[in-house]
Amino acid sequence: RCRGSGRAGGGGGGSGVADALRLVLPHQVFSLWLPMFYYQEDFFREYLKMMANIVVLNLLICISLAFWIVSMTASTYYGTLQPISPWRWLFSVLVPLLIATQGFKKKSLDHSGALGGLVVGFILTVANYSFFTSLFVFFVTSSKLTKWKKDIKKQIDSEYKEGGQRNWVQVFCNGGVPTELAVLYMIENGPGEIPIDFSKQYTASWMCLSLLGALACSTGDTWASEIGSVMSKSKPRLITTWEKVPVGTNGAITLVGLLSSLLGGMAVGTAYFITQLIFVTDLEISAPQWPIIVFGAAAGLLGSVVDSYLGATMQYSGFDQNIGMVVNHQTKDSKHISGKPILDNNAVNLFSSIIIALVLPGVAWCFWPRG
Repeated sequence: RCRGSGRAGGGGGGSGVADALRLVLPHQVFSLWLPMFYYQEDFFREYLKMMANIVVLNLLICISLAFWIVSMTASTYYGTLQPISPWRWLFSVLVPLLIATQGFKKKSLDHSGALGGLVVGFILTVANYSFFTSLFVFFVTSSKLTKWKKDIKKQIDSEYKEGGQRNWVQVFCNGGVPTELAVLYMIENGPGEIPIDFSKQYTASWMCLSLLGALACSTGDTWASEIGSVMSKSKPRLITTWEKVPVGTNGAITLVGLLSSLLGGMAVGTAYFITQLIFVTDLEISAPQWPIIVFGAAAGLLGSVVDSYLGATMQYSGFDQNIGMVVNHQTKDSKHISGKPILDNNAVNLFSSIIIALVLPGVAWCFWPRG
């Protein structure tokens, strides 16, 4: 009722004019004029939206050109930096802005989350298009799965938020490690796509796999949580003791959840691999790139396992008798299930991605084909 009265108040000027004319104009004239009045009002509103979009687009073009001039100046001064094309700047600003705006409109992100996502998206996109597509798959699939079967999740998750809105803390706990790696990648190699080949570009290849591993870890953990909690037919088991625990317990795993984490990581790896095929020009003289898909799947699965272990040991889980759900903090009516109140869910996600980003590329180096 409040929203409806707000709209009525917002259109008070138009309705006041209409009421006044109703008294002095014949009914036939008024009935012809009123639709035209509201049509003109809608047309004016749409015209303002169109003009605002044009202004924003022009600003983005100016920003991208300014970035390009700065990069050209820096490359000329230092002589070693590779200049970035204005089209890359434009794409890196425009596309993350559109995605962040849509995420905010659909309540996948709040205000702070949208701004944080814009920063993360810009840095990853300008560094490497393969980074962007991996991040895009993570964000889109995670947002969709969070809203999937939300009625069931409300009954088992005491901290479930409508739409699964993520704030800036959650954005940076999942995207902070990839963002830092993308900056280091640009310092080491400059913006652009390269084949992952340890024999030719050891450091840059390591950074690419670290970033891919961090995103695949976050994706795998999200897929495991969102799918396993509602699709598993059996009760989850605590990863440390293998005891059956209630749904929603931190550190609990199911077979469905583990398979989902494998597929989530594989989806990110596949996106990275396809982007490599499109944008990398010297693949025929480089090491094979198909292991990227296998690496992504392994990072998703192992990341979910690491996340579960940290959750089972360093994150509090208790069953609250009043609400009939698992809670992540101690209450007077909660019965302890597992873990100590050391880390929260965001910190667990951050440490999981750091561990995978540090460890897994070293393992991949031992098995990666040489070009």
